[in-house]
Amino acid sequence: MSRRRSLGPKKKLALLLSAATVAGGGAFVMATTSNASPPAATTKSAADSTVCQGLATALGNNERFIAGQRANPDAQSEARIANREAVIAQIKVQQEASGCTVGESAQGSQPAQPEQPAPSQPAAGGQEGQAGQDGQEGQAGGGAAAGEQVCNGSTVTLSGEAGAPAASSNQFPAGTRLKVTNLDNNKSTTVEVTSVSGSCVLLNNAAFEQVREPGKFLIRRAVIEKVG
Repeated sequence: MSRRRSLGPKKKLALLLSAATVAGGGAFVMATTSNASPPAATTKSAADSTVCQGLATALGNNERFIAGQRANPDAQSEARIANREAVIAQIKVQQEASGCTVGESAQGSQPAQPEQPAPSQPAAGGQEGQAGQDGQEGQAGGGAAAGEQVCNGSTVTLSGEAGAPAASSNQFPAGTRLKVTNLDNNKSTTVEVTSVSGSCVLLNNAAFEQVREPGKFLIRRAVIEKVG
């Protein structure tokens, strides 16, 4: 029969101390790891992300609209400004959720334009001999004929407004019907202009959802037609 060797009291004590040291070291490593500060989250700018660019453009358009209302106020300006300030707050929430720089604002590809909507009736001479507000010659926004392509070269983004599908514009009066086609996915929507904005055409949330590409807040290749 084999004889089992028993450890003396001193050897047992040494083994216990060694085990405690290893366990304590492991606990220290775990504590150090858990207490380490996580790496700072990096934010993306409009130049880094199409999503961020679309949100920055939407924010800029709403800020420009507010500036125009304050420069040329009327009886409804305060209500319009309050509505757009709520929209801006929502856009900033979307910027944060998307990892974008919160509060970054851009005006898109549109040059500076008057903040008030174009008159419902075209000026004398109609579409001839006068430049449109977005640099087009031969048409002036609201004076374009039904079925005519307008806002050539414009990008399209969202206004951030809720409600049924609709659009806002600084060139077309309320009641104008516009067809917006996203050439990147061939989706289109026909909406009615219901309010004023700081851009040729902005789609509200519901209308933008009908033509957007997943995860994008900017339509770079758009065809916009006046249909009524």
